[in-house]
Amino acid sequence: MNQPGRDLQIPAGPGLPNGATIAAAELVERFSRSPGPGGQSVNTTDTRVELLFAPETSVAFTPAQRSRILRNLAGSLSQGQISIVASEHRSQLRNRVAARERLIDVLRKAVAPPPPPRRPTRPSRASQRRRVEAKKLAGRTKALRGRVRDE
Repeated sequence: MNQPGRDLQIPAGPGLPNGATIAAAELVERFSRSPGPGGQSVNTTDTRVELLFAPETSVAFTPAQRSRILRNLAGSLSQGQISIVASEHRSQLRNRVAARERLIDVLRKAVAPPPPPRRPTRPSRASQRRRVEAKKLAGRTKALRGRVRDE
């Protein structure tokens, strides 16, 4: 588990063959009061966590990985930083862990290479023949549903 206050370990996966380790110094955590319902001490404890990470200046990734992250997250970066907010738990520690896990998910998706392009295929002759036969059979069935006439 990624302990708050320590280096962030990203496991190996697509785009990260050896995984990655983000130094604790590269992560910034800010705390504030969590909005919404709670119990005792809801207005006195800072349980909401905002985790900030600047991928552009990080040394945890190779230049190719860094450019892929920046390209894929360009729309969600704020002042060059990824901002993850966690406030679903009543404990600050659990929110810190949740924010770190969410950051790992975001970075793993961003660094993954794009899927291979789709190669279009054509239906086989036999499948085309079966489709036409099924249509003819349906047409004959519908033709028999006409009005009955006395002759």
